[in-house]
Amino acid sequence: MCQSCNCQSSIATRVGFALLFCMNAFLAWISLTPALVHTIEKYSLHYIQIHCEQQDACFGVMAVHRIMFAAVLFHAIMAMLLVDVHSTRTPRAAIQNGWWGPKVSGLLSLIVLSFVIPNGFFVFWANWVAPLLSGVFIVLGLVLLVDVVHTWSETCLQRWERDGADRWMYLLVGSTISLYTAVLIVTVLLYVYLGTSGCTLNQVLISVNVVGGIILTLLCIHPAVQEANPRSGLAQSSMVLAYCTYLVTSALLNRDNKHCNPVARGRGEATKSTTAVIGALFTFVAIAYSTTRAATQSKLLMGDNGAEIDAPSGYEPLPMHTPITEQPKPIEPLRIQAIRSAVEAGSLPQSALDDETRIRRTLHESDLNDDQEDLDQDLPGGSVRMPVNDDERFGTRYSYVFFHLIFAIAACYTAMLLTDWQFVKVGATTPINDTPIAYIGVSSTSMWIRIASSWACALIYAWTLLAPVAFPDRFSEV
Repeated sequence: MCQSCNCQSSIATRVGFALLFCMNAFLAWISLTPALVHTIEKYSLHYIQIHCEQQDACFGVMAVHRIMFAAVLFHAIMAMLLVDVHSTRTPRAAIQNGWWGPKVSGLLSLIVLSFVIPNGFFVFWANWVAPLLSGVFIVLGLVLLVDVVHTWSETCLQRWERDGADRWMYLLVGSTISLYTAVLIVTVLLYVYLGTSGCTLNQVLISVNVVGGIILTLLCIHPAVQEANPRSGLAQSSMVLAYCTYLVTSALLNRDNKHCNPVARGRGEATKSTTAVIGALFTFVAIAYSTTRAATQSKLLMGDNGAEIDAPSGYEPLPMHTPITEQPKPIEPLRIQAIRSAVEAGSLPQSALDDETRIRRTLHESDLNDDQEDLDQDLPGGSVRMPVNDDERFGTRYSYVFFHLIFAIAACYTAMLLTDWQFVKVGATTPINDTPIAYIGVSSTSMWIRIASSWACALIYAWTLLAPVAFPDRFSEV
C-alpha cells in the first residue's frame, strides 16, 4: 500500500492513470442511480440537501459534478507536484510512476471531501467552469483525431511499401469503403426517421453534413492537394466524415423534440439502460485514449518538444527488447579531452588528468551499483545483461504536467457528458430549514456542442489539406 512500486515503463504509467480515470468516471456514472443518491444523502447526515421537482435528478447531477471535481483537483495537485520534472532520476518522478496505493487513497479521500463542499459552489462549477473546460478538451480532441486519421493512413501505406504485404493495402481500402458505406446508410436513415416533414432544422443539419462530406472528399483528391501531399486520400476523409456523421446523429438523437426525435418519443426503460451502458463504455474508452494520446503529443498541441531526453553523449537507444551482445565503446567526455590536450601542451600537470580520470571512474562505478537492480537476466556466454524495458531511463518521454492537465479538463468533459449538459439553477428556498430549490433542466446546449464539434472537425481536417498548398515553404512531406 505504501511502497513506491515504480513502473519501469511510461506506457504502464499512462495505462495506470487511464484505468484510474475510468474508475472515477464509473463511480460518477453509477451516482446517477436513485439508490446511491439516497445512500449518499443518508451517510452525509442529510448535510447534502437540495429540493426540486425531480429529487433524484438533482442529487444525481450534483453527485456527478462532485465526483469528477475530485478528479480535477487530484490531477491539478499532481501537476503542481511534478512541475519541472524532466528526468526519472529526480526524486519527485516517483510520484508519477509509483506510489499507486497513496494516489488511489488520495483520490478516494478527495471524492469523500467533495461531498462536504456547499451546493452553491457546484452550481457555479456545473454552469460555468465545467462547460468552459469541456470546450477546451473538445478542441484538443478534434486536433488529435485529425492527427490519428493521417497517422493511420500513412502507417498503412508505409507498411505496404516497405514490406510489400498486400494485407495493408486491403486493410486500408477495405476500411475506406466500409466507412463510406456506413456514412451513406446512416445518412439515409437520418433522413427517413429524423428528417421527416416539419423537422426543418434536422433536415438542414443533415444536409450540411452531406455537403461538407462531398466537399472534403473532392478536396482530398484535388490535384493541387495531391501534389503538396501525395499521401492524402480517401482513407483520411472517410474517417473524418464518419466521425462527423456520428456527431450529427448523436446531436439529433439528443434533441428534446418528440415529433422530430422518435427515440425520445418511444424509447422504453430497457432501451434507455442499454443505450446508457453502451454510450458510457464508448465514452470512457475514448476519453482514456484521448488523454493519454494528447499528453504525449505536447509538441503537436503546444508547439514545443516536451521533455528532452537527457541521454549520455553518443548514446543511441536500442529498439525495444533488443539484447546487448557486445560491450559498448567508451565515450571520452569533452572535459577529459580538454584536460588531455592541456597536459600535452604543458599547461597542466599530468596529475590533473589522473585526478579527473579517477573521479570519473568512481562516479561510473557508483552508477553501475545504482543500476544493478535494473538488470534482470544474464545472456548466454557472458556477464553482459539485458536491461528491463525502461523507456525513461535517461529522461521523461512526455510532459508530466501536461499529462495531468489533460486529465483534469477531461474530467470536466466527462461530467458534462454524464449529466447530458444539463443546467442547474437555484431559486428560492423552502420554508423548512431554508434549503435551496434547484431546477435541473434539459438544454439544447448538448445538441449544439455536438454540431459545432462536427463542423470544427471538418474545418480542421480541411485546413490540414489546404495548408501545404497555401504555405508550401512551411510544410514538407515526411
